[in-house]
Amino acid sequence: MNHWVYILKSKRSDNWSYVGSTSNLGQRLKDHNSGKTRSTKAYKPLFLLYQEQHKTREEAYKQELYLKSSNGRREKTKIIKAFYSEIARLEST
Repeated sequence: MNHWVYILKSKRSDNWSYVGSTSNLGQRLKDHNSGKTRSTKAYKPLFLLYQEQHKTREEAYKQELYLKSSNGRREKTKIIKAFYSEIARLEST
């Protein structure tokens, strides 16, 4: 079974993002957007900005914790900036 690390962004707040891990990414996104997850409820609607596949739950959880660490937050910021740069590039074509 595959496991995922993901980054969510709020459509309402530019300065907010959420990092998590799961084995069922589609269901987890539905849970976040339906308000079942207390930590993301106030920021919905949410969209999936980034996903990263791992072979084991342990690998995914380790990466989740890394992205929540101080060094990992820098990497997360780079991922988010790259996403928005690509959106801007696509919109300009």
